[in-house]
This record gives sequence, C-alpha cells and structure tokens, in this order.
Amino acid sequence: MERVYLDNAATTPLDKDVMAEMINVMSNYYGNPSSIHAQGREVRTLIEKARKTVAGLLNATPAEIFFTSGGTEADNTAIRCGIAAFNIKHAITSKIEHHAVEHTFDMLLQQGIIDKLSFVDIDEKGNVDYNHLEELLKNNDRSFVSLMHANNEIGTLTDIERVGDICESYNAIYHCDTVQTMGHYIHDVRKLKAHFIVCAAHKLHGPKGVGFLFVNHTVKISPMIFGGAQERNMRGGTENVYGIVGLAKALEMAYAEMEKHHSHIQELKTYLKDSLIATIPDITFNGETDADKSLYTVLNVSFPAMDLADMLLFNLDINGVSASGGSACSSGSNIGSHVLTGIGTDPNRPSVRFSFSKYNTKAELDYVVEKLKDIVDKNVTV
Repeated sequence: MERVYLDNAATTPLDKDVMAEMINVMSNYYGNPSSIHAQGREVRTLIEKARKTVAGLLNATPAEIFFTSGGTEADNTAIRCGIAAFNIKHAITSKIEHHAVEHTFDMLLQQGIIDKLSFVDIDEKGNVDYNHLEELLKNNDRSFVSLMHANNEIGTLTDIERVGDICESYNAIYHCDTVQTMGHYIHDVRKLKAHFIVCAAHKLHGPKGVGFLFVNHTVKISPMIFGGAQERNMRGGTENVYGIVGLAKALEMAYAEMEKHHSHIQELKTYLKDSLIATIPDITFNGETDADKSLYTVLNVSFPAMDLADMLLFNLDINGVSASGGSACSSGSNIGSHVLTGIGTDPNRPSVRFSFSKYNTKAELDYVVEKLKDIVDKNVTV
C-alpha cells in the first residue's frame, strides 16, 4: 500500500479543482490589485468576488471579511487589535488553546497590555465549564474571551453559540478560533454572536499561506500590519491573489459537499475507533469521541505504556503511516503536548492524533490497525 496520510488536522491535500482555479489565475492574471489600470482592476475583481463568496457562505457581509496569511495571523489580529480597540485589561481563555492564542495572551500579559489572564475550567475530556466562564465574566471588568470551536489535538467541541450568549450577557468581546471547523461545519455569523472567527485555507483542501478573519460589523479595530491601503486599510501588503481565489473555491466546495463528507469521515473515525478497541488491549481515547461532542475529523488515541514510546510515531512513519503526536505547530519539539497536559492525561501513555479527510478509505485504516498491532505487540511493557 502507498503511504497512508492521517494528519489532515495539520494540513490537507490541495483539491485538484482548487489547484486548477489557482493555476488559471497564475497563468492569466498578473496585475497588482492596487493598480488602477485594466490588469490591476481585473485582479481586484477576483479578490472581491472571492470575498463575496466567503461572506455569502458565512451569512456575513463582504465588509466583514479580511484576508490574511492564515489562521495564526487572523488569531493574533483578533486578539491584539480587539483588546487594544476596547482597552480591555482582562482576558479569559483555556489552557488547551492553540499556541497562536496562548502565546499571544502570554505576550500581552508580559508587556502589561492586559493586567489579568484567567483560565476557564475544563474537565478531563477538554469540555469548557460554562458556569465557571460566567463566574469569571461576572467577577471582573469587561473581558476579552477566546475559546476555540474544536480542539486541534483532541477534537472536543465547544458550544460556541452558548459561549456567545454568555459573552453577550456580560458585554464581553468574543473571539473563536474556528480553524479546525471552518468548512466542516456551518458557521452562520448572524447566529454565533462572535466578534471574531478565523480560517486557514489549508485545513479544508485549500492552499497554504492564506486565511481570513471575520470581524463583526459592530467592532472597529485598527490594523496589526501597516503598509498600503490593502484590505480596506486593515492589512498592509500586496494580496495573495492566487491563495485568496483558492481559499474561496475550497470553502465553496466544502459547503457544497459538507453533508456527504461529514458522513463519510465520521464513518471512518468510528471504524478506526472500533477496530482499535477490538484489536489492541487497553486502548483509550483523549478528549470526547461521541459524534455530537467531537470534531469528526480527529481521533486522539492513547496507547498502553510501552518501551520506546517516543518512537511510536517514527515506527508508524517507517511503516508508511503519517500521523501526529499532537499539534503540528510543535513538530520537531521535545516539549510535550500542552493540551494533553492540560486535561491531565497519563504521561506514560503515548498518544497519536489520527485526522481524516474525504480522501481516506477503510482499507487504509485496516492497514494502519495492522501496523499498530505489530508495533504495540513488540513494545508494550509487560
């Protein structure tokens, strides 16, 4: 069998139809979208068409969509510029957010831009304690809240509509990292009550290096990146035209095929979970795994303690299986997963995140289970 790719939460393969759309732009449109001549105007039209497509899918207005270099920039902009715009001194997040959020708040606290950073309680599955969130909002001045929709390592979903309702009750500014769920769930921004949500195109079979930030029309922020007047004076720098067109195409396709792909991928996730339970003793799972509580593209598996546990991913790799031990943004680091630490998992049990896409098959999963059984049988500590 060819290599099995099960690291789609890190990045997804570029869809061939998205690639074709981008190649067409690369081949035929080269003007600078800020130029007033014909070549510039036709490229500007492509960007605005993409913006309108994205806005329509989210039930937003085009004026609320700002293209960025990806999810990290979008998260940073929302947090840093949102806090600055309202001179907010208290922020609320969790200890299992993506580093794009966690490290931004750390910096703001260190620099004295915020005075206090509170962490909402989470349980051993990564679920937010909504009552504690309300207590934190009630007992502090106006707050900035950042809680992700689905955890990128363990897949646990947060009820973001409920968070939005709570934030609204206390006049809090609400940012939601939707990188892992954009294109996999419907996001109707008129219902979410979030002031900011984000996207990274490469998580939904689009190109790397492009994303967007949704800024609710009720919020006015200043730019984080200065330069020209691009993105309606909100982000300096010549636009990544090919990427923006590819993003819009990928999101449009994701929405059109969402129900079909959701069903297929959920079936794969359940199949792998059941197969592992039936094949390998003492298998458990990190985070929620029930369909209504968990991101259907992610399954985080906790394996029994074994010799050379830190070699599990390497052994999978040499057997042709690509997976992850946690967030892809920590690849190559010796530091353990802050998410698994945050939910109190046993550090002696190695964990692997398997994440699926529309391209995966049950035959691939059968191969993965077979290889995992061989690896575990040879290494489990008796």
